[in-house]
Amino acid sequence: MSTPVGHWKRVILKLSGEVFADTSIGYGIDSEVVYRIAEEVAAARSDLGVEIAVVVGGGNIFRGMTGAKRGMDRARADYMGMLATVINALALQDALEKVGQPTRVQTAITMAQVAEPYIPLRAIRHLEKGRIVVFAAGTGNPYFTTDTTAALRAAEIGAAAILKGTHSGVDGIYSADPRLDPTAVKLTEVSHFEVIERGLKVMDSTAITFCMDNDLPIVVFDVSTDGNIGRALVGEPIGTLVSSKEA
Repeated sequence: MSTPVGHWKRVILKLSGEVFADTSIGYGIDSEVVYRIAEEVAAARSDLGVEIAVVVGGGNIFRGMTGAKRGMDRARADYMGMLATVINALALQDALEKVGQPTRVQTAITMAQVAEPYIPLRAIRHLEKGRIVVFAAGTGNPYFTTDTTAALRAAEIGAAAILKGTHSGVDGIYSADPRLDPTAVKLTEVSHFEVIERGLKVMDSTAITFCMDNDLPIVVFDVSTDGNIGRALVGEPIGTLVSSKEA
């Protein structure tokens, strides 16, 4: 029996902070969830030989936009959100190391005591050596989301695709929110342009435009389903593919 091979050599896995949240309270970090994701990422790295970098959000701890809507200075609130992503990155690193997967955290805001500074060539070298690299603190700039971070880092390290893991049971892109509209239809493949034109909720418009300009495909899938990270990496049609080609 042949060993499965990853569909791409190097990818960015984008995880929102909400994926890590304790579902009983809606925030914080659920160690069991983080550990499950770590096991899947480590297994995919080992079994498929795919180089995996991860971009994590911080919405389970603090979201800059939420703070800004409550009257905080937007830039300051965004910096707080960046620090929240570092907490999630360290939690994921801890879980990955516990399952035997060497991992490095790189931050866009320098904090030498807990992580490396973001250096693209160093990140690439880590990936080539079989390590997982977790990118934290967003781009290091306010007014940009971690979706944009994922797109930017993917281009910088030469990733072939972005895997965007959703949660709450949504397994791809739909014509409308399937949790609110029972007539919503799942789209198996769409173009970047169509996502923008139809206002489909995938990533923010800055990230989608960047991916379109740089011909970066995006796979949107439900990361909360066991085994889906590996399935996405071998190219199984488990979610929605966003590419430069018209659907």
